[in-house]
This record gives sequence, structure tokens and C-alpha cells, in this order.
Amino acid sequence: MAAHGSRAQLDKQPHDVASMFDGVAKRYDLTNTVLSFGQDRGWRRATRDALALKPGEAVLDLAAGTGVSTEELGRSGAWCVATDFSKGMLRAGLSRGVPMIAGDAMHLPYGDDVFDAATISFGLRNVADHNAGLAEILRVVRPGGRLVVCEFSTPVFPAFRTVYMEYLMKALPAVARTVSSNPDAYVYLAESIRAWPDQAELARRMQSAGWGRVQWRNLTGGIVTLHSAVKPVY
Repeated sequence: MAAHGSRAQLDKQPHDVASMFDGVAKRYDLTNTVLSFGQDRGWRRATRDALALKPGEAVLDLAAGTGVSTEELGRSGAWCVATDFSKGMLRAGLSRGVPMIAGDAMHLPYGDDVFDAATISFGLRNVADHNAGLAEILRVVRPGGRLVVCEFSTPVFPAFRTVYMEYLMKALPAVARTVSSNPDAYVYLAESIRAWPDQAELARRMQSAGWGRVQWRNLTGGIVTLHSAVKPVY
């Protein structure tokens, strides 16, 4: 059972993952900025742009953590609700003043067809059954509604991929020890990124979950990829 200062395993038991994120909540946003060399801000802006939000639309920001991504989405004028299964993360972001609801991606606390759009940034990888999570997001988005998945992915250039994997497995945990409130969590982060499917495979899984018009765009050489999709209108 995970506790503060511990890490989840790659079987991604929901309680263990939630507890792990509770343990990193205090310095989570700072650590992300340091580890990404400040790229995280641009990734959030790119996600908002990819969703093409309109004022007044209802948007689900899943795996929202402290709500920093929800705040960015809200700049569009849309109504955005942060949802995360780590109550510690949500508590750490209360000062942002965005709507927050605790919930598990595999069992969302929302009715059918209630959101115009949804996004999950760096969170789908942490869902125990991400295929079930994709299907559950599909359920709560209206027909014709949009999804953008922002997630770590596979760098497209082999030489760069080699350097990146070396950074993930060695440098990233070392840097995390200097800034994170739970450095061991970043060993899990590195391992979970390495085990994650590449761009084409994730696109296939999104289609299998029922999403249509799936496409992707690489950011930062494929370190991060935006997968976008639309819920079919039947």
C-alpha cells in the first residue's frame, strides 16, 4: 500500500497512484517546470489551442492535479471543471478558484453526454485500465464533442530518443531528489513513460474505445504528443 514518500508500481492500482500523487502535491507544479525545462507551460497552451474551446462550453479537465491546466483552459472563456482522484492534489490547488471534483477516470461522477469537450494531460498513462478510461470519457462527452490527450510519447528521431531515455532513467530521478517532495514517485514516472505505447498504438486504442477522427501532433520532437479525437454522432 502506497504512502507519503512512496511510489506506485506499473500495475497502477488506483489507491497506490492516488496516494503517490498526494505525496508529491505540495511541490508538484514546481517540479514539473524544472524537469521539463519550462516546456510544460507551452504544452498546456498547445492543449488549449487543440481543443478549440468556445466561451460557455462545458469542459472536463481530467487528471487535472492542482488545476494549473484547468486555469489555462479557462482562458478560453469555457467553463472548466478539474477532476482528479488525488484529493491531495486538488487541495493543493484550491487557491486557483476553479471548480474541482474528486473522481476516478474509470468511474467518472458525471452523467452521459454532459461535456462539450474533455482533455487529460499526463494522466491517461496513470489510469489502471486506460482503455476503460477512454471509453468512460467518451460516455460523458456529447456526440460531436472533442477530446485531446496530452501525454508523454516516443521521440521521433532515434538519436534523440536514446538521449531522452537516458535522461528519463538516470537524470530525471536525480533532479527530482533536489526539488520534489516525493522523489521516488519520479522513478515511477520514468518507468511508466518508457512502458507507454507509441503514437500510432495509442491512436488505435482511442479508436477501439469508440473515438473517431483520431489524429496526433508531436510536440518537442515527440517527447509529448497531442492526440485529438471526436465522439461520433450516431
